[in-house]
Amino acid sequence: MTDLLRIEGLSAGYGGATAVDRVTLALGAGEAVALLGANGAGKSTLIKAVLGLVPSAGRVVFDGADLTALAPERRVRLGLGYVPEGRRVFPGMSVRDNLEVASFASAAKRRAALEHVFALFPQLREKADERAWRLSGGQQQMLAIGRALMGEPRLLLLDEPSLGLSPKLAGEVFAAVRAITQTGTAVLVAEQSTARALAVGRRAVLLRLGAVVHDGPAAELDEETLRAAFLGVPLADDGSGR
Repeated sequence: MTDLLRIEGLSAGYGGATAVDRVTLALGAGEAVALLGANGAGKSTLIKAVLGLVPSAGRVVFDGADLTALAPERRVRLGLGYVPEGRRVFPGMSVRDNLEVASFASAAKRRAALEHVFALFPQLREKADERAWRLSGGQQQMLAIGRALMGEPRLLLLDEPSLGLSPKLAGEVFAAVRAITQTGTAVLVAEQSTARALAVGRRAVLLRLGAVVHDGPAAELDEETLRAAFLGVPLADDGSGR
């Protein structure tokens, strides 16, 4: 499989504290990968570093192009889509305007992208003229995903899409994410809910203290490794001293 995204020795953090520690991983075209780890493991920081939203060291290569020195908006135009933690829709704008403002395409292509989003999320079509603040939390998450899709990304980066949602609404959101992967769009989803994330990605990348402790088929992700990452239990073969 040809690499669509390649991260090489990526480190990032805040205020002198390292949140992501020399991470190296690759993601193929059309591949869906679950990015797992406890709260504070570095999942959100890694995604933000790929987008260029936080200072970082190392390299980010997308479809053969080195993104390391590019501004976030340039990265988006090259084919990265981003759904931030907490949704962050434009509350005073209508659903339709929230979507259309994210498209850089011609009017015809923008209409086609809008129709694609409405087909994926029928609830948004019904509320197209409603202000975003009037939507439920689940509908706002659908809107945030739809907004990212308006740029027709080849790679969609999702940061904690089930955060704050009821199990029913979270299930609806993840059903839509699975549908997105079936269109050939690559997806990297950061999520604390292991079951939901692994229902999307057959490959799992597990972070612990900002470092990768597992990168491979989800079926090979054993309970001991998960327990160590989420509960802080030392791994038997972990010689790092952390």
